[in-house]
Amino acid sequence: MLKIYQIDAFADTVFKGNPAAVVPLENWLPTETMQNIAAENNLAETAFFVKTGEQFQIKWFTPTVEIELCGHATLASAFVIYNYLNHDKSEIHFTCQVGDLFVTKNGDWITLNFPAVETQMIKNIPSILSQAIGTHPIAFYDSKSKFLALLEDEDSVQNCQPDFTLINQLEKSLIITAKGKKVDFVSRFFAPQLGVNEDPVTGSAHCALIPFWNKKLNKTELTAMQLSQRTGFLNCNYLGDRVEMSGQAVCYLIGEIFI
Repeated sequence: MLKIYQIDAFADTVFKGNPAAVVPLENWLPTETMQNIAAENNLAETAFFVKTGEQFQIKWFTPTVEIELCGHATLASAFVIYNYLNHDKSEIHFTCQVGDLFVTKNGDWITLNFPAVETQMIKNIPSILSQAIGTHPIAFYDSKSKFLALLEDEDSVQNCQPDFTLINQLEKSLIITAKGKKVDFVSRFFAPQLGVNEDPVTGSAHCALIPFWNKKLNKTELTAMQLSQRTGFLNCNYLGDRVEMSGQAVCYLIGEIFI
């Protein structure tokens, strides 16, 4: 029997932000078992972690695959550690496939410190992209694991009706972004290749978005909104080779898994 928590991350009320399942472990389960649990949960991500000394090793699974980095499920895991696992230190140190992740807490706000991801402009925009998102992007960029399309304005991002079949033909998942009306920038994130058509609030996407908009706006402190149906708000900080993103979280359920 395993404890399971479902946390709405990057939100201050339930039914907003991005839901993640969190399963604390004493020892790692077989990868197949963790994948089966994630498929059963049918959320964008399920996080598993094991405490080793003063650190926490963490892994994330979509309903179909293990992924190398997930922001909202890390925030959700930190929320569980801070609130339910008697963690008495101000910082949490996670380790994962991409290296070290650091989390701190200030009141109701939890701050993730992640590696920054740089983007490079691509001159040859894939022919299916405009058809896939219903508009021609101003510019198109590549990063390590994601494409980024810069759109004309916030309304273009908000009103986008993506064709996930076409997006799935791209080699990587897709961020669409534009300058915001009331925040510095807005975005949406599509990842049908990973079994998640649209992710409500995506921390890993902001690893690329924060450096991108730092260069566009010449600002190190940025506010962001992900314009999914559930929406999510982030306070962001550009630190050069690292980025910080802060959000709130709320517990939706606590349960038990019988396997």
